Amino acid sequence: MNPVQPEQGEPGRAKRLKAATHGTHDRLDRSIMEAASFATIEGYRRFAEIQYHLHHAVAPLYADARLQALLPGLEGRQRLVLISADLADVGIAIPAVDDASGPDGDVATGLGWLYVVEGSNMGAALLRKEAAKIGLSDDYGARHLAPAEAGPAPHWRAFTAALDAIVLDPEEEARVVAGANAAFAHVQALVDARLSAAL
Repeated sequence: MNPVQPEQGEPGRAKRLKAATHGTHDRLDRSIMEAASFATIEGYRRFAEIQYHLHHAVAPLYADARLQALLPGLEGRQRLVLISADLADVGIAIPAVDDASGPDGDVATGLGWLYVVEGSNMGAALLRKEAAKIGLSDDYGARHLAPAEAGPAPHWRAFTAALDAIVLDPEEEARVVAGANAAFAHVQALVDARLSAAL
């Protein structure tokens, strides 16, 4: 790496990623609510399947020693086991997955994917309330939406502080952004497939 230190006053990496992916993120949020409305258990099942595919794709990142060294506590953040239990609760078999559809193992690219996946926790509080309306809870069907013990905001701040502190060169920075966009595109494709099936 040829590290480039950010200039004083420059937004941190997490804020830069938010700005760089704003349009893609907004479109995805709208699509998710169309494809997986929490008004019915069937809509929630589609959402849980999307979550499983995403978290299966990124599971290797949470086990990557290089990323664990950069992001303390990373391994404990993974939610694939909880999502698998949620699928069983709502009567969904573990879906077949495409192992080639996730990140490629590059550290910088992986950081972008993790930004997207960890950021989704911030919206989980609202989704958790909606899931409760259809009989799901932190112990049944919506385990993966339960907040971290520290609370969602402190949990996110700890992640972004570690993310912001990583020193990368310009090429690596570009791969972080590309990774975040690839993660959003991956989820968008999952949502689009389920939206088409629901129509």
